[in-house]
Amino acid sequence: MDENGEFARGRVTRRGLLGAAAGLAAAPLARALLPGEALAAGPKLGLPKSSFARFRLGAFELTMLPDSDAFIDGPFPIIGENAAEADVQRLMIENLLPPKTYQPGFTPMVVNTGKELVIFDTGNGANGFVKRPDGGWLAAQLAPAGFTPEQIDVVVLSHGHIDHVGGIMEGVKPLFPNARYVIAGTEYDFWTNESAHTSDMAKLMAGVFRTNVVPVRDRVTFIKPGDDVVGGIRSMAAPGHTPGHLAFMIESDGKNMLFWGDCAHHQVASLARPDWHCMFDSDKEQGAATRKRIYDLAATERIPVQGYHMPFPSLGYVERRPEGGYRWLAHTYQLSQPSAG
Repeated sequence: MDENGEFARGRVTRRGLLGAAAGLAAAPLARALLPGEALAAGPKLGLPKSSFARFRLGAFELTMLPDSDAFIDGPFPIIGENAAEADVQRLMIENLLPPKTYQPGFTPMVVNTGKELVIFDTGNGANGFVKRPDGGWLAAQLAPAGFTPEQIDVVVLSHGHIDHVGGIMEGVKPLFPNARYVIAGTEYDFWTNESAHTSDMAKLMAGVFRTNVVPVRDRVTFIKPGDDVVGGIRSMAAPGHTPGHLAFMIESDGKNMLFWGDCAHHQVASLARPDWHCMFDSDKEQGAATRKRIYDLAATERIPVQGYHMPFPSLGYVERRPEGGYRWLAHTYQLSQPSAG
């Protein structure tokens, strides 16, 4: 800001702001002096659909792509399977949320490193958890956000659930024809082992995994925690939700961000009570331990987090609560500042 109160980038001045405010204040009076006029009620326009959102992390560019805006039943028993339903509903009411329904995010993320385009998870696709037209939007969201499927270099799969691998195939062909795929070797082995799945839900998920991931097997890179995906993106162990579930630390120009995949399924319940079991966790106690560890890391480091199932744009921060547990702080403008150049 210079001596005249001007902001160097936007050239917004205090004088200009005061002038605009004065004009706005005078506008109602000016309208009141005009001859009477009837203003017909406009047609209802309906609720808008979420579009892409874009942010900066150092030299990297992050684009969030909504794959669904569906409402589902819950959060109980998806979160709080080991809790009383009344306790989960009470927590919702205390946080001014509906007690029996919620709107999870399903948010793949594209990271442009300047050298590669890397997409994290692929949404529901045609055969995922939320069916089209309510879900499976990723393929249609790429062009409005400025991407073509052919441009994607790397597809990172945090784990093998159907709302993360459903978008790999479009029809009988891979949506991303030039990409290589990255997944934990233990995760791939788990979902391709037919004898490992006994429940109807597990069999369904394993079937979609085999339909969508096995056909691109020759382009899959198997990694383990601590391995780099590309420069600036490193995998982290986050088991419990599934055996090979991974989180990822993203770093550019000294700025860090955590992509935690499915370490949370609700922005209040999952964080306030990480000890509450998630219905979809393959190992409930390990899932709870992972949540506590990952939330503590995010809160201690005070870094931004991309939480796949957090409300769109699924970006925020984690704060410890004095009474125990954690709190999700949705992103406002921390990563939206204009370029300094």
